[in-house]
Amino acid sequence: MSGSSAVSGAAPCRFAHYFVICGIDTETGLEPDELAALYQWLEADRQGRDPDTSATGENFEQSPLKRTFKSKVLARYPENVEWNPFDQDAVNMLCMPKGLSFRTQADQRDPQFHSFIITKEDGSRTYGFVHTFYEEVTSPQICSAMQTLYQMHNAEHASANPPSSSSSSSSSSSSSSMDSLASSLDEADSPTSSSSSSSSRRAGGYDSSRDTLYVSKALCLITPMPFMHACRRFLSQLHRAVTAASAPPLPLESYVHNILYEVPLPAPGRSLKFHGVYEPIVCQRPGLGELPLADFPLAEAFSLLGVENLVQVFTCTLLEMQILLYSQDYQRLMTVAEGITTLLFPFQWQHVYVPILPASLLHFLDAPVPYLMGLQSKEGTDRSKLELPQEANLCFVDIDNHRIELPEDFPHFPNKTEFIQELSEVLLSFGLPANTGAPPRTRSSPGSTPSTPGRERKTIALRQLEDDGRNGNLAGEELAVLELLQGNATLERLQALTKRTGVTVARVDALRAGVKAQSTEGQGGRTAAEEEELKNAKLNVQLREVFASRFTTMFADYEAFVIQSAPDLESWLTNREQMHNFDKASFLSDQPEPYLPFLSHFIETQMFATFIDNKIMSQWEEKEPLLRVFDARIDKARLYNVRAPSLRSSSYQRCSILKESAQAIEQRLMKIDHTAIHPHLLDMKIGQGKYEQGFFPKLQADVLNTGPTNNKWSHRTATAQRRKDRHRQQSEHLNLDNDLKEKYMQEARSLGKNLRQPKLSDLSPAVIAQTNWKFVEGLLKECRMKTKRMLVEKMGREAVELGHGEANITGLEENTLIASLCDLLERIWSHGLQVKQGKSALWSHLLHYQAREEKLEQHQAESPVSHVPERRKSDSSIAMPSLRVSLIQDMRHIQSMSEIKTDVGRARAWIRLSLEKKGLSQHLKQLLSRQALTKKLYKRYAFLRCEEEKEQFLFHLLSLNAVDYFCFTSVFTTIMIPYRVVIIPIKKLSNAMTTSNPWVCVSGELGDSGIMQIPKNVLEMTFDCQNLGKLTTVQLGHDNAGLLAKWLVDCVMVRNEITGHTYRFPCGRWLGKGVDDGSLERVLIGELVVPSGEEDPGRGCRTPPLQRSPSQTRRISITSLSGRGYKPTSAQIQEAIGEAVNNIVKHFHKPEKERGSLTVLLCGENSLVAALEQFFHHGFKSARLFQRTVFVWDFVEKAVAYMESADQMGDLQETAEPLGMTCQSLCHYVNAINSTPRNIGKDGKFQLLVCLGARDRLLPQWLPLLVECPVIQRMYEDTALLRDRTTVNALIGVLETLHDFPVTLEASLVKGIDL
Repeated sequence: MSGSSAVSGAAPCRFAHYFVICGIDTETGLEPDELAALYQWLEADRQGRDPDTSATGENFEQSPLKRTFKSKVLARYPENVEWNPFDQDAVNMLCMPKGLSFRTQADQRDPQFHSFIITKEDGSRTYGFVHTFYEEVTSPQICSAMQTLYQMHNAEHASANPPSSSSSSSSSSSSSSMDSLASSLDEADSPTSSSSSSSSRRAGGYDSSRDTLYVSKALCLITPMPFMHACRRFLSQLHRAVTAASAPPLPLESYVHNILYEVPLPAPGRSLKFHGVYEPIVCQRPGLGELPLADFPLAEAFSLLGVENLVQVFTCTLLEMQILLYSQDYQRLMTVAEGITTLLFPFQWQHVYVPILPASLLHFLDAPVPYLMGLQSKEGTDRSKLELPQEANLCFVDIDNHRIELPEDFPHFPNKTEFIQELSEVLLSFGLPANTGAPPRTRSSPGSTPSTPGRERKTIALRQLEDDGRNGNLAGEELAVLELLQGNATLERLQALTKRTGVTVARVDALRAGVKAQSTEGQGGRTAAEEEELKNAKLNVQLREVFASRFTTMFADYEAFVIQSAPDLESWLTNREQMHNFDKASFLSDQPEPYLPFLSHFIETQMFATFIDNKIMSQWEEKEPLLRVFDARIDKARLYNVRAPSLRSSSYQRCSILKESAQAIEQRLMKIDHTAIHPHLLDMKIGQGKYEQGFFPKLQADVLNTGPTNNKWSHRTATAQRRKDRHRQQSEHLNLDNDLKEKYMQEARSLGKNLRQPKLSDLSPAVIAQTNWKFVEGLLKECRMKTKRMLVEKMGREAVELGHGEANITGLEENTLIASLCDLLERIWSHGLQVKQGKSALWSHLLHYQAREEKLEQHQAESPVSHVPERRKSDSSIAMPSLRVSLIQDMRHIQSMSEIKTDVGRARAWIRLSLEKKGLSQHLKQLLSRQALTKKLYKRYAFLRCEEEKEQFLFHLLSLNAVDYFCFTSVFTTIMIPYRVVIIPIKKLSNAMTTSNPWVCVSGELGDSGIMQIPKNVLEMTFDCQNLGKLTTVQLGHDNAGLLAKWLVDCVMVRNEITGHTYRFPCGRWLGKGVDDGSLERVLIGELVVPSGEEDPGRGCRTPPLQRSPSQTRRISITSLSGRGYKPTSAQIQEAIGEAVNNIVKHFHKPEKERGSLTVLLCGENSLVAALEQFFHHGFKSARLFQRTVFVWDFVEKAVAYMESADQMGDLQETAEPLGMTCQSLCHYVNAINSTPRNIGKDGKFQLLVCLGARDRLLPQWLPLLVECPVIQRMYEDTALLRDRTTVNALIGVLETLHDFPVTLEASLVKGIDL
């Protein structure tokens, strides 16, 4: 068998691997399509009908010519190719996705072309190109079987329907034939579409005595690379040879043998010419540095969707959403799917990819993973009738109606407007209208339909110019002239001659300028088809270059952020899951602001992760081809230094290499590098495949199953192959065992994706169950990875706040992670749904639950919660009445928010709220505890009904309670929120109530509540107010009226009644004239209270409180009741100042959105004010005779009084000018603070002075003045820090570091100060 061994050696560079014929098997006759029956059974099961009644195999309701019958692979040559085994089920299913279709002479029988793709388990792809035509049925058995079916159908109908309605006979559930709609679309669009005369036929149906029966037959080429144009032309020539009046020049075997064994794949960067039956065919392959081969016409994808829609779908693809293409025409599905995936360069789609989903695989739409699938629309079916299991994250692309439906809130592609503009200009330069698609178009005439593969067509450009509805720029007459010129060979040659001699034909050239698209027409006497192909190829590459250059700009510096941590490939592969490969936070912080919403999502995708994996592995192995091309482009850009000046700017950079890229292709197609052997007579018995017009002959298998043995390039490749094998063995020796490596690689690649491709074959329920089991495992794994990532990132952040290491998560990233968690929950909830209701499966489940619970509540008069005995709280915590944790209550909060308009939005808001309240796991557990409800809503195989996985899933979510999220408060900033305020006095030492009129004002990061009077004798109140964000300060005061006006307040508690966050604002001081520091109002600084574990059992683990330390009492009360005994040492005081300043510096180094409250750092515990207060108190002679306390503010006032008097006496005149100015500023500030209408006490005034001094950068200048002032000797001991020059100088140095930062003060601090 030397032949076959040569074949195997040569094979990898053969142009085509198989030639396949599919059609009707006359031996077995008419078999109803079992897969279609299975599909009907699945449909019935999904809609909750009894499946057995609906699928009795044959569907008598439908007219027999409309039913699907089983097609078979009739022949394939060669039998098998070892490196690409033949997958019979898949090829049969994809060659004839709808099975066989029958026609009579009255119907449209135009041949059709479509392509398909088979993706193997390892992600490698094989392409199929199919030419389907109708062949007369000669077998009498089949004709009579069809006749019998018709008689049965008519009898059935006569009994079921009165005769009048028989015209509407075939409107069955699976294909409602609204003829008017179908024919207004394109008649040739789908093999089952009815022709205009169908109604007359349907009345009589098929009668073997009068009608000729035709059945579909498919010729298919299976190739390793997508040379679509070449294959299409080869197959259509082959079909022409069958239908032509005279026999073809050679037997058909010669042409098939030629393309299978004698036509090689073009080498990279070369073009190849081979011969079809009648005309030569040219194809070309891009060079190693160019964008990879893509032969599907992008122009068609753009004209079908419109530029803007296509960019939106492209963005959804990049963000790995679920994308469903919908069209009547298989080739359109393929064109759009391949178009979009080619544009992803240098990234690759990593998930389920089935551009043509056969009807029997519809349950795949249930897949809870990202997918890109194409679904053939039945003619006349309405989009609204299409039941899709999950739509929360679905991008639905209705190709025939140029409409898309996008998922909610998804980010735009960076510089989208300029990008669309550039693409439109490229299209226009080729004479194509850049219609932006979006509004659904209603079509008036079938003439304007975008190209359909079935028709023999004029060039696209011409057709689009004719269609002046879209582009009225050419008069019909000019068009006719141009067409005439194009069709006329003599003129063509004349033109070529004039071009060569430099003479111009003015009229024609003017026309050409008018139709830019034909700029190169007729050079070298090429045919219109070749012209068209060249134009398509040039347009394709230019459009792709525009996309590629966007990525080259966006990721120009990506290498700087790749983390190369492993010493060798093996250790990298084993630890792949635990490793960080890419420094996301630094990368994002380096990007322009407008890009962030998109980039932060994109760098979380599987395709980006795989891209980075490939980059890391390229240090040990050969670079992945796309990566190699991409890296080369980035290096080239760097060489020209395109990027440096525009670093971090979001200005748009246009693609600069459009011309070059198109030239490369043009040169290859103009000058053919290689011509394959011509088809020739084979050594075979003559007369066996006798020519019979209109019938495709039975080919002789013996000559087609083996290739030639003496083919020059087969030897060339065989030796190359041997060389490769030798090389591989050596590398296997050096490297780790290849199988092991492949296994690791697969595992590394399959992180987060569990099922790359559905198996297109035996679809027994067992297979479906197995597939779903894989999904369940995948979802669980994804949940584990996501929660772990959210924890690690967040813990990282908190660890930093507690002083460990560096934070690496930004609010943006956190938002992205939470959004992807919402998406994961939606996918889990939509897996295995019985019946879909609404766009969000999770919200619909919650609504069912709510309805049941509310019914129960009505039954039991009082809520069951009230049976829990209230625990008596100790006196010290007369705090808040506890907030009842209730899933239903949270739902009601969300339902009352008018800002959220959709179910998907409500579900997301509910997830965010539960996460913020640390109740997500508990809520979902409660939701799933109603097992009867879960059983009613979900099928047996659904994730939510797999007990063990469900438990693990809830456990993973429980771990998120370990960190504090503000993901609800920070996103819904405009909603009204009820707050509850409780004031806690110190009863032992003062009256609990005061006779005066107290007031309170609550401030947060987003605003304040305004001053609210507290009703007399009430210590608790609630108020509604627009979301204040995280709370920062409370101002508490009273008007000092009545006999018992003095009031000693321990603290104020404020709770957000929706999220349950409680803040404590410690006070511990008196409010009243003549007591403490005489303050009638205080600004209190808040801290978030972490509920103690016992009070709230459902919440599991907790984080340590954010900034807890024993200093709160120390801070409050150096001069107050409890703190008199406490004296920090001078070293402790200096350390505290350093720490406080450090914290402020760190605050400004965080990204703006992450900073939190500066007020806490200035005035809270461990703050700047607290530390300076200690500094000023050190060695301060505060106690006087008769125990009247003296405050630091008294010292400041005395110093200022001294300076003012000295100034009047002229003592300060001799001092340097700047010092005099400083002196004035200090006096000015102190007087302003003293004359404020607010009743703040002496400590409050000191706090205000420090804050204003920090804001206006005056503190370091004021300190020397206070130190120089003679008053200091009277009021301070000799050992006081303030009297030690070196210490004071050190302090001044420390405070000066704050000058670099813009300190802004909260309104509540500086209210009423007039400077």
